[in-house]
Amino acid sequence: MRAPARSPHGPRADGHHQVLFVLAKCVPFAIALLVLLVEFTPLHVLYTGPLLVATPALAAVTMGPKGTLAAAGVAVGVSVATASYNSAWGTQQVYTNFLALFLVSVASFLTSRSARTRTENELNQVQRIATAAQDVLLRPVPDQLGSVRAASMYLAAETGAQIGGDLYDVVQTRYGVRMIVGDVRGKGLPAVRAAAIVLGAFREAVHYEDDLMEVVDRCEAALLRDGAVSGAGNADAVLEGFVTALVAQIPDGPHIDVINRGHPPPLLLCDGAVRPLMPTTPLPPLGLEEFISGPPGRADRYPFAPGDRLLLYTDGVIEARDQDKTFFDLAGAMMTLRDHSRKAFLEGLHQALLRHTHDRLADDAAVVVVDRNTDEVHRPDGGPT
Repeated sequence: MRAPARSPHGPRADGHHQVLFVLAKCVPFAIALLVLLVEFTPLHVLYTGPLLVATPALAAVTMGPKGTLAAAGVAVGVSVATASYNSAWGTQQVYTNFLALFLVSVASFLTSRSARTRTENELNQVQRIATAAQDVLLRPVPDQLGSVRAASMYLAAETGAQIGGDLYDVVQTRYGVRMIVGDVRGKGLPAVRAAAIVLGAFREAVHYEDDLMEVVDRCEAALLRDGAVSGAGNADAVLEGFVTALVAQIPDGPHIDVINRGHPPPLLLCDGAVRPLMPTTPLPPLGLEEFISGPPGRADRYPFAPGDRLLLYTDGVIEARDQDKTFFDLAGAMMTLRDHSRKAFLEGLHQALLRHTHDRLADDAAVVVVDRNTDEVHRPDGGPT
């Protein structure tokens, strides 16, 4: 399953720019109010016609076609009211003002509609490109992979975005099912680039390296090579280019091997209880291998029997907060949805996340759910029959 990106209810700008945007939208109506104050007081000797004529043009800049029509309607209403109050009907000045207001309103509406259409076309083109990029970078997870079934979900926090700094993949290999979930430090195109580098190295290495640690090392080496090139002459670019990642392997036996490089631990639903698979030896994220002391680490092994469910995710899920700054309870949601199918589980988790954050995710969120087939029977030596 690939969940659709959220649709926020408003601009995702910072508070300062959003306040300025709202104030700019109020300017045409503030001018209309000013004209009323002038015309209904002894100041009505001042000529206010040009002010009303300007209101549709100002609205066209920030409010779109509907806002332009609303501003034009308000201007016409104010003109009619002031002309009646001042008994100015029949004068050339009034009809000149109405003609000018009509011409400016029509021009403003057509200009605003043209700009809106052009913007929508550009946005649709960007979304088509993003969809194509997502299909390449975050390709759909196959439903059936050997002894397991899997599904995935990705939610981008940025308005209109479909891909970001989170990454995942699940691949069937001769060594078993291998998967990765990761989160790139940072946002924007540099994060997408880092995610593509790690995924590219993973997809190649999983088919040739029998040792899971070698797969992780290949991913890290690719990331460091790119960082050395793109960050030449800029040490900060290299230091910031790390990726938290979790690489796992599900062989034929009733267990799973996991290497955790600074990533949130996966959750295992087993016998009606949810528990995190904590690493025995904490390791730093990819790209920070200089902080590894002692001999190279190795994969941790955990039971993963038929009927168990494994949940891999990025920190955008567990760090999602509500208005009271309370973190999302992923383990609790997993327990609540434990009897659902994979598709229904992801849909339920999606809705729970949006309800918790009031449709305001602060970070990208990726989830991979893996079920061990319940019809698989194992021999005493751990292999399937």
